[in-house]
Formats: sequence, structure tokens, C-alpha cells
Amino acid sequence: MSETTTSTDGGLRYVLDRDLCAGHGRCYALAPESFESDDVGYGLTKDVVHPADRLTAMEAVAMACPEEAITVEKVDA
Repeated sequence: MSETTTSTDGGLRYVLDRDLCAGHGRCYALAPESFESDDVGYGLTKDVVHPADRLTAMEAVAMACPEEAITVEKVDA
């Protein structure tokens, strides 16, 4: 079973503030299932919902962003 889905049935997802993003690339290096790079290296979020038990790992990815441009958001079921 996959640890991510593209469903919005509940769980957690990343939110990226593109105005704060400086293109360091840590998001897509640490969580390529959830982020990708645009054509100049800035992060883009993929439409992925993670199970709630991934909160600690997701928060670690968010904390790795030097610009604090990433947050973790709960998706209602």
C-alpha cells in the first residue's frame, strides 16, 4: 500500500508559500513525492494527501525550509 494518495478524504498536506520560497530545493530533495521544481528551481507542491501518522516526518521537511515557506495542513475527511 502506498504511503501517499491523491485523494482528499482526510489526512495532511503541505502548503508552500511561493512568496517566501527562495529556491533552495530542500523540499523536493527531502519529499519528492510531495514537491517538484519549477523551471528555475522554486518549489511546487503536488496534489498529495498523506496519512495523519506522517505528521512528524512532514514537520521535519517543513522545518528544513530556511525561508519557513512550508506548513503542514490538515485535510478534513
